[in-house]
Amino acid sequence: MAQVVALIDDIFFQAKLLESAKQVGVEVRTCTTADALDAEIAKATPRLVVVDLNARSGPFEALERLQAGGAKIPIIAFLSHVQVDLAERARAAGCIDVMPRSKFAQNLATILARTKSDT
Repeated sequence: MAQVVALIDDIFFQAKLLESAKQVGVEVRTCTTADALDAEIAKATPRLVVVDLNARSGPFEALERLQAGGAKIPIIAFLSHVQVDLAERARAAGCIDVMPRSKFAQNLATILARTKSDT
């Protein structure tokens, strides 16, 4: 079971996420579409879902599906720091945290490591 499932279509950021996960010993699966995210979550419920709100493949569709499905999986989203309206929309869609991409990247190892201790 992947502890973290992420909707990220930026291959450079995928690599950063996967490398950070490897360093802290957390299994991460990356997806590039909302459908692929649904499929990964259906395999086994992860401890955390990460969503790039700037993904080209329907990040809000993915958030709406997660909320409609009733799963109580924590969702963290990230975006450009200037997209205040998008951040509010993500919070309304059920994200427990929405942060600028730079803050997410800076705290990535800590965010991922928390999934190991959550029980």
